[in-house]
Amino acid sequence: MKNIIDQLIEKIKIMKNPTVIGLDPRYEKLPKCVKDKYPKTLEGVGQAIIEYNKALIDAIYDIIPAIKPQIAFYEMYGIPGIQAFKETCEYAKQKGMFVIADIKRGDIGSTAQGYSNAYLGKTKIGESEQSLYDIDFVTVNPYMGTDCVKPFIEDCKKYNKGLFILVKTSNPSSGELQDVKLENGEEVYTRVAKYVEKWGEDLRGEYNYSSISAVVGATYPEQLKQLRQIAPHTYFLIPGYGAQGGKAEDIALGFDENGLGGIVNASRSLMCAYKSDMWKNKFEEKDYAKATRAEALRMKEELGSKIKIK
Repeated sequence: MKNIIDQLIEKIKIMKNPTVIGLDPRYEKLPKCVKDKYPKTLEGVGQAIIEYNKALIDAIYDIIPAIKPQIAFYEMYGIPGIQAFKETCEYAKQKGMFVIADIKRGDIGSTAQGYSNAYLGKTKIGESEQSLYDIDFVTVNPYMGTDCVKPFIEDCKKYNKGLFILVKTSNPSSGELQDVKLENGEEVYTRVAKYVEKWGEDLRGEYNYSSISAVVGATYPEQLKQLRQIAPHTYFLIPGYGAQGGKAEDIALGFDENGLGGIVNASRSLMCAYKSDMWKNKFEEKDYAKATRAEALRMKEELGSKIKIK
């Protein structure tokens, strides 16, 4: 079986689109036409989220290679929310999409192993083992050191899965810690990037990228460019496009001469496209999925003008 990062890269190459849609559903932002179908209970919220997510996946699965559901927006609705997360992941996989679960776990020892068992590996029950979710990649916070990523890396090797490890995040205050200078003059985030590059040495695939990859925000283009040089074998999950202000010309700095090296996340700009100034006069609320597809095609074209995938 091919390395999971090679599989993702090949899907990106076929679609000529390095995009991942962030599925971060908040009940208050769902279309009224969806919410009104279900009771105002946690169970009803879960049902509404499943319908909404499936409609968006149906609209874009042939043009976007992956989804990135953020677990917080499912956990906040309790067990029905977790069920919606599980069904969303399963439905995307049925449609041939990759699933990057944005869980940002970062603990040590048996706790880290437990998280990895849940999302990447298997949970042992008596003499049998069971996979809980059908997920390809997860996000991990490494700022407790090697101890908090090692169990995930071992499960990536065992089950052909992948990681996107936080290196330089897109949020405004990320520099408070990540940009701190060390005694040798390098920043904390560059030290972490070097660790990610090292952690991924054994999992490099045909395209010379590792399935142990990194999160690098589009909102810091100079750092993105710098990190592409520091970590040449590390694939980037790039948040910050669209609503956070990341531009295609900035994002292109994280890609190589073959148009590879990253996958660009867009959440609000795709999920809520029907509310945006660009599309709200062209699509009615009931056509929210069509608006998402229109924005996905626009984003693909915009990224394609700066990133030439060979």
